[in-house]
Amino acid sequence: MNPVRVATVLTHRRPTEVAPALEMLIELAQASGAVLRFDPDETRKHELEPCAVVKLDAPLAKQVDICFALGGDGTILTALRTYAGTGVPVFGVNYGEIGFLATVDRDQARTGFARAFAGEFEVLSLPGISISGSRGNWLAINDVSMHRQPGKRVADLEYAVATDQIGRFRCDGLVVATPAGSTGYNLANGGPVMAWGVSGLVVSFIAPHSLTARPLVVAPQDALSVHNRSREEPVDVTIDGRPVCVLAPGDQIAVRFADGQGALAQIAGATFYQRLREKFGRLAMALEG
Repeated sequence: MNPVRVATVLTHRRPTEVAPALEMLIELAQASGAVLRFDPDETRKHELEPCAVVKLDAPLAKQVDICFALGGDGTILTALRTYAGTGVPVFGVNYGEIGFLATVDRDQARTGFARAFAGEFEVLSLPGISISGSRGNWLAINDVSMHRQPGKRVADLEYAVATDQIGRFRCDGLVVATPAGSTGYNLANGGPVMAWGVSGLVVSFIAPHSLTARPLVVAPQDALSVHNRSREEPVDVTIDGRPVCVLAPGDQIAVRFADGQGALAQIAGATFYQRLREKFGRLAMALEG
């Protein structure tokens, strides 16, 4: 990769937590001759002072070399959706719990930033999920999920591939995940982990009221649809953990595998399996402690 000259900076909602990293980022940008762009929300959040390498109140631009995302997986997913389809790599620094999508942890921030500015990273292409329905169109990087609403009866959901009905279950919800998203909500449902580089989507159920509800990996070329078969109960639709709409009784959404949507920066030598061992091994040790 070429050295970074212009970068967008996105952070999570706790500005004091990432303040030391921002100081390092600005210092290293000065040393490398790069410019950091902060949109109006980020400018207000951090109360930054303007300087030669910091551009404040800057609209989110697609013509940048990299996007630094300081936060948890939610912040990194926001950055990936923001730059979906542009090829702009997202360099994540973990300030969350697991940070499965993060390029480096917070204690590696200085070294990570220096390598990023020097262009010493690889880019992994991530697929997404294209979602369409009567309420709109969306893109997910991790997953799309349907949940029964609080206080309402269980959901009655049917899913189909093309014209073939695969299953209909009463459950608390259903999740469709990409390989990157398979280590999230899908994993909590008992669904399979899909290695990065595998093409396809995995469907899993949230607390199904059935002994026959099993996860299914759907081929990337197959069109998937999810129907709300309830006569009365709506269900909430969530994209990458954020509510987007309500699926009314009798309504449906169409879901498709969308290749090449996200560009995730990776330090050379990092592998999916190494990340899986480190992130979930660390979580297990924390829970045991």
